[in-house]
Amino acid sequence: MKQTEKQRISEFLQVYFIMGSVNCTRAPEEVLKEAIDGGITMFQFREKGNGSLQGQRKLELALKLKQICHNYNIPFIVNDDIDLALKIDADGVHIGQEDESVELVRKRIGDRILGVSVHQLSEAEEAINKRADYFGVGPVYPTSTKTDAKPVQGVSFIEELRTNGFQVPIVGIGGISANNASAVTHAGADGVSVITAITNANNIQTEVKKLKSAVRKGLVY
Repeated sequence: MKQTEKQRISEFLQVYFIMGSVNCTRAPEEVLKEAIDGGITMFQFREKGNGSLQGQRKLELALKLKQICHNYNIPFIVNDDIDLALKIDADGVHIGQEDESVELVRKRIGDRILGVSVHQLSEAEEAINKRADYFGVGPVYPTSTKTDAKPVQGVSFIEELRTNGFQVPIVGIGGISANNASAVTHAGADGVSVITAITNANNIQTEVKKLKSAVRKGLVY
């Protein structure tokens, strides 16, 4: 990855909002617009879990949220669903270790942004070799969003990646809020990805601003 491209991805990752309809108590479009007004830097459409939309309804929501993102020049990423990402011409995809292989996904999506969740050095090495653009690392702190989440690891794996020379952009995920985000970036991450810290906030704009401030505080330690 070229240095200019790496810097661009790093900036996108600062406040990376992840959401699907099941995470919202009101219209997802409204939640996303408020989060953008607060200053999120990237958005991931993650439509999973009990009660999640399927088929045409999922497609229609994805198109609405993508249009909102593009109105504000926010990259729109799709979680796992490569077919959907290609169908709606998303800016990229994020995959886990249980999804399609990094190599196959890269071939399918071309030069779109590719994020990969990694939990150990061997997975990180494989992802880099197959041209991942960034790593998702976590859960950093306890989270209830994913029922199949890996064991909580704090910031130790982020530090391990940096100690072992990985310069790829990294985003921390799992249980992150404005209260602990600075510790995540201080450990070496470029930003944080959050769901409930934003969707459950009483004032979404204010919460996003607090997150961004905490992220940047960690980056300048």
